[in-house]
Amino acid sequence: MTSGQQTVDALDLRILAHLSAHPDAPIKELAAALGIPASTCAFRLRSLRTRGVILGMRLLLDPAALGRPVQAVIRVRLGNHSKSGVEALFDALAATEGVLQVFHIAGADDFLVHVAVADAAALRDIVLERITVHDVVRATETQLVFERRDGTVVAAL
Repeated sequence: MTSGQQTVDALDLRILAHLSAHPDAPIKELAAALGIPASTCAFRLRSLRTRGVILGMRLLLDPAALGRPVQAVIRVRLGNHSKSGVEALFDALAATEGVLQVFHIAGADDFLVHVAVADAAALRDIVLERITVHDVVRATETQLVFERRDGTVVAAL
């Protein structure tokens, strides 16, 4: 949220917590679970979207079911940090097939790249053909993901 926007209050947090746990819930069901009128619930949801608290809805797919059972996090360290070089790499990583998420971070590493691929050869190809080919990249380190779990952004109140 940018400055000047309304803050998120306790009812907003309750709505977000329930919606996070039940993203497919119709407004009437959501309102009933929270003990509020459906019109209030609908108004609050519209307000949360308008204010940029709810950024959108996403379809979550199982990479393994799509033939990509191997997940890894690739740590990328840069040799130089020109704005254009960093932006070009960020855009290229995000556009790479098999990349689930890219994080531009502070610390010893500069990027974390979460990938889902078919096998070890495909993982090697992402590192060698899509990441280390960029002049700004100094080093990479690949870590296999054994298991992944989602966290919660909003705790149920």
